[in-house]
Amino acid sequence: MNIGEVADRSGLPPKTIRYYEDIGLVRPLRHDNGYRAFREHDLHKLAFLGRARTLGFSIEDCRTLLGLYEDETRESAQVKAVAEEHLETIDEKIRQLQSMRATLSHLVEACHGDHRPDCPILSDLAGSQPKSN
Repeated sequence: MNIGEVADRSGLPPKTIRYYEDIGLVRPLRHDNGYRAFREHDLHKLAFLGRARTLGFSIEDCRTLLGLYEDETRESAQVKAVAEEHLETIDEKIRQLQSMRATLSHLVEACHGDHRPDCPILSDLAGSQPKSN
């Protein structure tokens, strides 16, 4: 398969596929003319990587997971450890987003949103206390 075919079948853009090749996640064969020749197992790897990236795994996590996937002597505990670590990262991001939302919600409620220049949102962003009326 050429890069266009594998892109269509994997759902990944050609630029992403070339990047994955550049960093060694996939290694398609090369014809004498230099064109890539993807095999079925390359397509499978790309689909695997696409799904892992959709779940938010980092490139290094993807490299680890792909290595574990290809290692028939792996222990599922190794895979679970990578996934648990990623889940902890997601949970921390959720906590941070909830905190950001609470702060911004409070600021939006505190802003009169009228013709007056005083704005607690801008005051907070500037690191100063809102002016009292």
